[in-house]
Amino acid sequence: MAGFGWKLHGDGKRLEPGEVVRPDERLTWGRTVGLGAQHVVSMIGACFVAPILMGLDPNLAVMASGVATILFLLITRGHIPSYLGSSLSFIGVAAVIKTQGGDAATLTGALLVVGAVLFLCGAVVRALGARVIHAVLPPVVTGAVVMLIGFNLAPVTAGTYWPQDQWTALLTMLFTGFALVVLRGFWSRIAIFLGLAFGYVISWIFDRAFGKIHSPAGGAESIDHWRLDLSGVSKADWIGLPTFHAPSFSLSAVLVALPVVIALVAENAGHVKAVGEMTGEPLDDKLGTAIMADGAATVVSTAVGGPATTTYAENIGVMAATRVYSTAAYWCAAGFAILFGLCPKFGAVVAAIPGGVLGGITVILYGMIGLLGAQIWVRSRVDLSNPLHLVPVAAGLIIGIGNVSLSLTDNFQLSGIALGTLIVVIGYHALRIMAPAHLTHEPPLLDPENPGYDRGQADRDRERGR
Repeated sequence: MAGFGWKLHGDGKRLEPGEVVRPDERLTWGRTVGLGAQHVVSMIGACFVAPILMGLDPNLAVMASGVATILFLLITRGHIPSYLGSSLSFIGVAAVIKTQGGDAATLTGALLVVGAVLFLCGAVVRALGARVIHAVLPPVVTGAVVMLIGFNLAPVTAGTYWPQDQWTALLTMLFTGFALVVLRGFWSRIAIFLGLAFGYVISWIFDRAFGKIHSPAGGAESIDHWRLDLSGVSKADWIGLPTFHAPSFSLSAVLVALPVVIALVAENAGHVKAVGEMTGEPLDDKLGTAIMADGAATVVSTAVGGPATTTYAENIGVMAATRVYSTAAYWCAAGFAILFGLCPKFGAVVAAIPGGVLGGITVILYGMIGLLGAQIWVRSRVDLSNPLHLVPVAAGLIIGIGNVSLSLTDNFQLSGIALGTLIVVIGYHALRIMAPAHLTHEPPLLDPENPGYDRGQADRDRERGR
């Protein structure tokens, strides 16, 4: 064994065709540190966009992502190479809590509770097996909840960010879409980061060419302002601690945030499955541990004022491209993230992202979050012609996307994401009890444990009503 428990792969300098670096192996430390830096660049765009959109400190978010990743690697004992960054699933929750009068402490308090519940869900999955996820949250339910979480955010883009500078927003949207579709390999995986950089440059050029813009700037009232205001960057220190704050707890805020647990469980299941397929080691038996680790990391992050965390697909993509699955690279990435968090000037640059740039980024980003739900349906072959699926999903999506509310008392109401999720989950399971047998077959979210399972045969059996 070499280093901190990682075996050196070959000579540590090159990979032969078809070779991979396993989680318990590493390349030379120079190459491993370089891979860690690449992981940071890959995740940084989404990681600091999330706290900015939620009103949290981006420096703290990046630092917390490093700490969360280390905690995840320790809890999973290095079996699951993954990076934990800021979860985008809570952006809609943050917007709802803000409209209810909540502040950053109220938000992080709600997210802390979600982290604790996620930890308990992981413990249940670890004790009962991964199949419990399918029993409680079949793909039709999980996909619908993920979809309404993403599409519920549409008014935030339309009403807050896009109006600040519509032309910058449009150009940023077009460039980000170009980067996602046309660029290849590593560059496509940092498309959000490239889109932000492009938006910065366009905003600077427009300020020089056209002067100040008259539009809303963080509020409903239009004023004259610069698109790109870097005055806070020059005032910020190079080295310093991020802004910590204690969470506060509100029942209404917690109820708004809790439905996101479903999305996080589905996200973890998908990512663990993807990592298992890439490394050639089935990890379904470690799914519960991974969920517990994500929940624990979220509790730690939110306890000091940071965002909730989740495993990042961007970093899974880097592994797929490099064929290096070494957890040593993730330890290096976590170290870089913690160092970034100790640089207030870096946070000031992030905080200066123009509203129009966020408008262009979020048009694509929010839509992609919503369409992840459709992706779950497609991959699991969910039949939306089945009324058992169609009815609760149709009702829940309209309620969630339209932000429909239901007043239970004079001082308490359910609306949007929370109410839509309840309609989908409770409606599906209630109707399933009463539905005829031929409507109740569900394809599993995870691969069946029976190696002789034939999904095509299962589909044919369902069509015959067996």
